[in-house]
Amino acid sequence: MTKRFIKNTMLIVVVVVLLCVVSMLVVVYGYYNDKFTEQMYDDAVYLSSGVELSGDKYLENMSDVKMRITWISDDGTVLYDNRADISSMDNHGDRQEVKEAMLSSKGKSVRYSNTLSEKTVYYAVRISDGSVLRIAYTQNSIFVLVMKMMQPVLIVVIIAFALSGFLAFRLSKQIMEPLEKIDLENPEETEVYEEMSPFLRKIAVQNEQIKNNIEELKKQKREFDIITENMQEGLIVIDKTAKIISHNSATLSLFSVSFDIAEKNILMLNRAEEFAACVESVLAGRHCERVIGVGERYYNIYFNPVINSDEVIGAIIVVTDVTEKEERENLRREFSANVSHELKTPLTSISGIAEIIKNGIVASEDIPEFAGKIYDEAKRLISLIEDIIKVSQLDEDDETLQTEEFDLYALSQEIIESLESVAKEKGITVSLEGENTYIRGIKTVIEEMVYNLCDNAIKYNVENGKVVVSTVKAKNENVLSVKDTGIGVAKEHQERIFERFYRVDKSHSKEIGGTGLGLSIVKHGAKLHNAKINIESEPGIGTKISLIF
Repeated sequence: MTKRFIKNTMLIVVVVVLLCVVSMLVVVYGYYNDKFTEQMYDDAVYLSSGVELSGDKYLENMSDVKMRITWISDDGTVLYDNRADISSMDNHGDRQEVKEAMLSSKGKSVRYSNTLSEKTVYYAVRISDGSVLRIAYTQNSIFVLVMKMMQPVLIVVIIAFALSGFLAFRLSKQIMEPLEKIDLENPEETEVYEEMSPFLRKIAVQNEQIKNNIEELKKQKREFDIITENMQEGLIVIDKTAKIISHNSATLSLFSVSFDIAEKNILMLNRAEEFAACVESVLAGRHCERVIGVGERYYNIYFNPVINSDEVIGAIIVVTDVTEKEERENLRREFSANVSHELKTPLTSISGIAEIIKNGIVASEDIPEFAGKIYDEAKRLISLIEDIIKVSQLDEDDETLQTEEFDLYALSQEIIESLESVAKEKGITVSLEGENTYIRGIKTVIEEMVYNLCDNAIKYNVENGKVVVSTVKAKNENVLSVKDTGIGVAKEHQERIFERFYRVDKSHSKEIGGTGLGLSIVKHGAKLHNAKINIESEPGIGTKISLIF
């Protein structure tokens, strides 16, 4: 800015100086020409008066003067010339200045010499006898005059150039100094010359607008960050080169990433072929959606292109954890398969036995035995269907189930009494320990849970084994435990025994009986009551399962 100001100022000063010099030359040259013409007229009149009085004798005394003097008769013949031999001179009657003098008593003409850059001015006056006296002066052209003045003009221009540069530097420094001192945060508090006041007010207004805009952007960013950071879904924004330009913390958690992924390629999160194909598709402007497995989790990932003026400038990617949904779907398929198998088994037995009886293959005395088998299989089928209905009700959190307060100890006593005959068949001793423990819950569900625990403890016990049921009241917990001396469960099976239709030893499942849904009902009932299940078991020693309400 300062250099430009100095350069422009110096240029203006030099141009002004040159224009002034040219103007002065033109004016002076014009003035000089006017005065020169007046002087020639005076000289011509003076000389003509001398000629009228003394003739050519007067002119003979003028041989050494600077001007050229020519006396011309009325017929154009040269009578005298102080610079040339008249005998060799042409008739001058046709010369412009001579013709004008003969017609109007005086005449003037100018003739130029381009070779010498000179001009000759001729001035003629008519004498009383009709002859003409002409004088001539040689005068430099304005170009020669300019050339003669070139040196002083250049000196003046150089001085003006240097002086203008110095003054421009000083002036620019004086102008810029207060500008450099302006406090852009508080411009109106800066002391500057008056002309700068509107400029400072404009800066102050713009500062206020910028400040308000920044605050608004910060507010919007905070709101956006709060929203995205509290999302359980992962949110990723990428540019058209697949570089990550924004993400929330859920993204790092979902992909188990501990390093900063900003400005990194999105394929660093997952290099699966499906994921890479979706990235390529979305950057081509197409929506894409995939369920992709990452470790033991399943994520539903939505890829949406961001388009501006028909050009893809990036993409927004939303990652949703659908592991539970996928697991439920797997469980549903597995459950459907297991239910089909479990229902098919007794139905096949019933159908087979009925077909044998229908075809008359069975002897009349064996019919009661076969009918008993049909009855047992039908009873097993009904029990299975009832358990399936119970599990479905617990899955759906049936709102028709009412809560009430009851004594867990008394409930356990009733269940033990109902299983007394079953226990005696295997020589199992079932005892109850603890104290009266009151809880609030769905009595029918908890009754089914306790019944299944006690029933399993008897079924999977050894001959003449023991089952101990206890209820204990702690500070904020009520604990019901069922401990047996049965076959026990290996560590690797302990978490899976609560799955539907899961059996540790499938070869003995038919001998022991049951539907395979007992512990699944316990698990769902515990979830319904926000209760915890704790299992302690060792093969050959026994199992202890506790419900902690």
